[in-house]
Amino acid sequence: MDYGVFDHLDRGPQPLRDYYEARLTLIEAYEHEGFYAYHVAEHHSTPLGMAPSPNVFLSAVAQRTRRLRFGPLVYALPLHHPLRLIEEICMLDQMSGGRLDIGFGRGSSPIELAVYGQKPDEAQRIYAEGLDLILQGLTRKTLDFAGEFFNFEDVPMELEPLQKPHPPLWYGVHSPESAERAARRGLHIVSLDPAVPTRSFTDRFREVWTEVHGDAALPKIGLGRFVVVADGDGEALRIARRAYPVWHRSFNHLFRLRGSAPRHQRPSDFDGVIASGQGIAGSPPTVQKFLQSQIETAGANYLIGQFAFGDISLDEALRSVDLFSENVMPGLG
Repeated sequence: MDYGVFDHLDRGPQPLRDYYEARLTLIEAYEHEGFYAYHVAEHHSTPLGMAPSPNVFLSAVAQRTRRLRFGPLVYALPLHHPLRLIEEICMLDQMSGGRLDIGFGRGSSPIELAVYGQKPDEAQRIYAEGLDLILQGLTRKTLDFAGEFFNFEDVPMELEPLQKPHPPLWYGVHSPESAERAARRGLHIVSLDPAVPTRSFTDRFREVWTEVHGDAALPKIGLGRFVVVADGDGEALRIARRAYPVWHRSFNHLFRLRGSAPRHQRPSDFDGVIASGQGIAGSPPTVQKFLQSQIETAGANYLIGQFAFGDISLDEALRSVDLFSENVMPGLG
């Protein structure tokens, strides 16, 4: 059982310079405590995401760590020029010694796409075409491509990734159909949904994986959860109940401005998060019992914790991560 971290880098109360430094310090702790990978979201024009350019932030992560894998979950492909993204992926993979994992998607927020002048109804087609194009560019010395949105002829690919044929690929799933597509492509997957529907995704993923790839080792089948660990249940709940509404306001910020709602809405308070199974706050035994049940119900083999969100302080997050690694990790699996 491996453990990862998911991070929106949602805006906290600190000045941005201090905020970035605190987060990098926390990421150093993730490495020290034995986490497998750090996954960062991409968001724009919203306090939900202070890493609108994931690669800029991840270049700092590459220099502050030595073993921790890292990457975007996910690049919003309609907002990236594919040639530039190919070049930056190659740079990050080389600079990190081959520790980059890459995820691609169409972008979770139509508002963010529209702010960039993109048409949300084209996002899925841009994603599908862009993914094919990028994978070609990462594996060939010369790029020729003719599509609906992108056309390139005889473009030299001077950069290449360190990992061959390319860094590992990740995909966020919200349905059995998306899990099937990911299995056919051989991708690692992550679900942030409740455990029972997630089980329908992971069962379909395993089915299709066996049909297409035979007895090849399964990729990571990830389950993402908010996690706050403290010495006692009361202290952990106090932190989570204070911090989560700050995150939730950021999550809904653009939708409040534009009078709409997110595609995948979250509970309005942390008690609702616990009730839905999408997070836990408690002492190590409480957290371990909850997560073990979630892993078994969802059929996951990789757990991704969101330890820093809202106004959780660096000290609170460091203590949570330390308790998790020392007292929760050894008993899970």
